[in-house]
Amino acid sequence: MRILPLSLVLAVSLGFSLPALAADAAPLPASVQAGPSVEGISEYRLPNGLRVLLAPDASKPTTTVNITYLVGSRHENYGETGMAHLLEHLVFKGTDKLPGKTIVQEFAKRGMRFNGTTWFDRTNYYETFAASEENLDWALMMEADRMVNSHIARTDLDTEFSVVRNEMEMGENSPANILMQQMAASAYQWHNYGKSTIGARTDVENVKIENLQAFYRLHYQPDNAVLTITGKFDPARTLAKVAEYFGPIPKPSRVLPATYTRDPAQDGAREVSVNRVGDTQIVAVQYHVAPASHPDAVAMSLLTQILGDTPTGRLHKALVEKKLAAGVDAGVFELREPGYVLFMAQLNKTQSRDAARKALLGVLEGLGKQPISAAELQRAKTALLNNFDKTLSDPVAFGVSLSEAIAAGDWRLLFLQRDQIEATTLADVQRVAGNYLRESNRTLGQFIPTDKPQRTEIPAAPELDKVLAGYQGRAALAAGETFDPSPANIEARTERLTLKNGMQLALLPKQTRGNTVSGVLKLRMGDEKSLFKRSTVMELSAEMLLRGAGKLNRQQLADQLEQLKAKVEIEHSGQTLSVQFETRRQQLPQLLALLRSVLREPTFPAAEFDTLRTEALTALEDQMRQPEALGQLALARHDNPYPKGDLRYSASFEEQIAELKAVKLSELKSFQQRFYGAQNAQLALVGDFDAPAAKAQLAQLFGDWRAREAYARVAEPFQPVKPATLSLETPDKANAAYFGGLPVQLLDSSADYPALALAARVLGGGALKNRLMDRLRQKEGISYGAGSWLQVGGLDDGGSLGLYAIYAPSNRQRVENAVREEVAKLVEAGISQQELDEARSGLLQAATIARSQDGSLASSLSNQLFLQRTMRFTAEQEARVQAVTLEQVNAVIKRYIDPSKLVHVYAGDFAKAKPAAQ
Repeated sequence: MRILPLSLVLAVSLGFSLPALAADAAPLPASVQAGPSVEGISEYRLPNGLRVLLAPDASKPTTTVNITYLVGSRHENYGETGMAHLLEHLVFKGTDKLPGKTIVQEFAKRGMRFNGTTWFDRTNYYETFAASEENLDWALMMEADRMVNSHIARTDLDTEFSVVRNEMEMGENSPANILMQQMAASAYQWHNYGKSTIGARTDVENVKIENLQAFYRLHYQPDNAVLTITGKFDPARTLAKVAEYFGPIPKPSRVLPATYTRDPAQDGAREVSVNRVGDTQIVAVQYHVAPASHPDAVAMSLLTQILGDTPTGRLHKALVEKKLAAGVDAGVFELREPGYVLFMAQLNKTQSRDAARKALLGVLEGLGKQPISAAELQRAKTALLNNFDKTLSDPVAFGVSLSEAIAAGDWRLLFLQRDQIEATTLADVQRVAGNYLRESNRTLGQFIPTDKPQRTEIPAAPELDKVLAGYQGRAALAAGETFDPSPANIEARTERLTLKNGMQLALLPKQTRGNTVSGVLKLRMGDEKSLFKRSTVMELSAEMLLRGAGKLNRQQLADQLEQLKAKVEIEHSGQTLSVQFETRRQQLPQLLALLRSVLREPTFPAAEFDTLRTEALTALEDQMRQPEALGQLALARHDNPYPKGDLRYSASFEEQIAELKAVKLSELKSFQQRFYGAQNAQLALVGDFDAPAAKAQLAQLFGDWRAREAYARVAEPFQPVKPATLSLETPDKANAAYFGGLPVQLLDSSADYPALALAARVLGGGALKNRLMDRLRQKEGISYGAGSWLQVGGLDDGGSLGLYAIYAPSNRQRVENAVREEVAKLVEAGISQQELDEARSGLLQAATIARSQDGSLASSLSNQLFLQRTMRFTAEQEARVQAVTLEQVNAVIKRYIDPSKLVHVYAGDFAKAKPAAQ
């Protein structure tokens, strides 16, 4: 769990500045009024009340349309909880103009990334797609149409309410999620913030369609919505199109009712205990805080960062480093009305809840005796501002993320909060700590709870017109170049070379927003014999790299990365250590030097090793009870031909735990010294950097680095697997999981691969629009998520086709029947021309979007180096996809998919569940 404050949530997915809008200079459509403009974001208002935010950015070939309705679970009445969330599902079900599955079919055909989300104060819908006037026009037309013309039909509700119920059950599998819900319910006696957005099961199952339709007509109106468009588009043309599609919708005569329920000041500590099956213990504390628009909210965000960050935070040092907890987390729920802050500690089954509780409360409510230091405040400011800063180059997520600021009261709060972070003083943070983090304002929860009363007055939201009067923000950032993500252009722009030790480089310099640069480094090591019984050592060695290197400890490394505005992720899989990183042009040389130290000079601190082992054991113990984890592992282990200790062997959870307990720190140190080296490595850089300087520095940093142990790729050839049906019991879990697997003997360079990839997309790809989702979610309403995947490599023919679904244990037989019937139907009757065309369009447009993301592109370039390929292979592959015929797809389906050879795995609490009625 990682709940971020609003200023951080927006920073993670927004935070870019934009050039002045061309629409500002062009005549506005009739009756459209210009509103405030801040840092390149311009607001307009239609006569019917719709507010429009335009934020053009031509540097990436995608556009995002996001519409935010100012309605969430806060606006629901008694007996109608979950209504806002139900509507989020039903507006995908069609209008007279876009009947039935038309909307989701168009999403799939156009390769659009889309979603709808519901929260306490808002509901939003967004589509991200390859930029084109036709795609944008359709998205605007669709959103305008479903704003007031969605059917909201009884037949759709009958199907969808069981899908939502399955979504509830999925959340009920998480101890943390259940504990948080019950803590919020205890903290809020009257306000709807104490109720889960997904609603009460009885309300969802018994809601009257007339009430749902009335709720829709009341809130889904132009004067209660904000439309945001960001990315690549023509502002003047787009504003005219917005007026064309949304302008005819009349402004409603009704007046929206104001919400006025407020909880009184809490008059005593409250405590919640949850008793459920599980191995992970949790102790958590929640406090009421000011609304997001109040200045105290920013000070609380900084205080939360100081307390809850890993590894620099006070809670990490007091609980994790002292072995009282396996991990800690913290976050602020910044909302339109008074929200709350949450602090949580996860414990393994051997650690004491009482000791963790005492330490947790001692830190949180002892800040009067241990005041915040200037260094801590500066570190927190740097982290929050860096997170804001890192998003300046990513306009794709702008429209989606801005929904939170809109819901909090005004989109300009995003920029105001950044200014307030910079201006916050130690006195502000200390005052906020004393006012909110007190016993009388506390709700404590345990995954099993008590304290005494006091009171804290929570301030009301300020008048934003006064707070924001005259606010101008700052100058917009300069935009990056307009980059063509076609394989031909990428190939023409990419330079490849080999260092003297054999390390391969792929460099693609280009101008980016915010001068960002992304990189991927892959070290390949060992062979089948030398890596035998070393899987755990390999994974732990990688996990330890950022916990101490050179002369820096874990905290100093984290501070250094913040100063470099950098994000670094390291993981080990198979024979490959992968390092993914992002920074700015100016900081890249320092980051590369730091990565050299991390990879070549790790210190492997003993205390951090103990902490890591505890974290890993706690995570494994939790997974042992989860249907999804157990199902996937059972599928991987079934008929696995390799001996225990082999790199390709899938260890049981018990075996993984035993290996973790037995591994020694000296083994990690020895492994790094013997196996790490760059002579078989690949590194790719994409973004804003000095290519000649980068080449010279990389040669100096890694060109002389060689591993002592030889590398030889461990082959994973095709292995036939015995068909089977496996059933696993997971007591006390409300949600169940299904996984299916079929071995496929194929390479991605094979002539049959494009056709099989398209068939797999029809069966279970393309988000909401595929055959499994059509059957399990749209038709029968028994699964929140279902689909398939096709895994085929470039060097070995040991591929696989996988299936999955989540569902209530009582629906197992229905899921089993539906999956078998849909697979059999696919083989017997094949797919239609329409399905092929939509799958082809979606697959190719999704690939274009992936190439427009610098991190994704860097990963692709590094893999191509290893496979001795170029972007010409990608272009040829896409040409093959374009050329595939219906006859070829249906022939390939019969050639590779044999339903009788599938392995089926079902995991859930089936012993307690009663079969659901058909």
